[in-house]
Amino acid sequence: MSGKLQQSFLKFCQINQFEINPKQVEILDLLEDFINSKKKFLNIFKKSTKLCFYLHGGVGVGKTMVLNFLYSKIENKKVRMHFNEFMINFHNYRHKEKNDNSITNFVKILKQKYDLIYLDEFQVTNIVDAMILGKLFEVIFKENIKIIITTNIKLNDLYKDGLQRDQFLPFIEIIKKNSIQKELVLDDDYRKQNLENFRRIYYPLNEKTTFKINQNFRILTRDKKREPQNIETKGRKFLIDNFYEGIAKFNFNDLCDKKLGSEDYINIANVSKHVFILNIPVFNDVNSNQQLRFITLIDILYEKNIKLTISCENSLELLGSSKLHKETFKRALSRLYEMTVSFKS
Repeated sequence: MSGKLQQSFLKFCQINQFEINPKQVEILDLLEDFINSKKKFLNIFKKSTKLCFYLHGGVGVGKTMVLNFLYSKIENKKVRMHFNEFMINFHNYRHKEKNDNSITNFVKILKQKYDLIYLDEFQVTNIVDAMILGKLFEVIFKENIKIIITTNIKLNDLYKDGLQRDQFLPFIEIIKKNSIQKELVLDDDYRKQNLENFRRIYYPLNEKTTFKINQNFRILTRDKKREPQNIETKGRKFLIDNFYEGIAKFNFNDLCDKKLGSEDYINIANVSKHVFILNIPVFNDVNSNQQLRFITLIDILYEKNIKLTISCENSLELLGSSKLHKETFKRALSRLYEMTVSFKS
């Protein structure tokens, strides 16, 4: 890594109170070389001849943190998009074009705008994307557009057990041919750390708190088996995707912005022993329905003696409330304080 970039990264970690980990520095070094290499000048002395950097690793190892730092330093024409957003843009364009050259034309537009595309949270979950990705990325690479991918999934495991996965395999081969594949692994033995010192509430919602709560989750689920749970309540089906032997992680909207009620929450609590809830908003009259579901959820988790870790838009005393649920929410706040004060594994 260039001395200037390294010093900037070390200062960045110090300011944000991030642990400086050699594995992250190593990945940053490789990414810098990848970005700075220019295909038309490549020779045997260049470290990188690839057009894609495929970075995978578990939750909380710092993939997004490292990439966000590097992205802020890149001067090339660039764009960062969530993978789902990227594919939505493509499908919208293809629907509008309605011709056989839609992929080529879409990529030509990308080429005019960007030299580098950073796709975060890469995952393939539907057959429509699976069938088109091979051709799409083939054209992207022909146009010499560089791609950075971050994901929790190993390349060979993408779209695993998906419908007609055999038709998706050419995409994997294209990525393999054109990519530097690296896994970000933190080797620290977190089992030696004192888990009682872990924070249980994180605010405000920003990159730093997101990183730390995901790191907390990763530490607690280390060596545990991921086993998604399908919860059914009176015909309603609910998938707990991030579930590791009783430790479950949710976004607030997954639990409180859907038509779920007390029975659903009871069934979720019955299989859980520690629940992470991320991105809890400030409450007001606009989201009073979500607040009521949240109150119900907290009551049930409290009664079931479920451990709780949360991230919020603001501190508990500044979470606000709708007028309708102001008094009821006082009880929920009291319980939230109690549930997030201490932790014993």
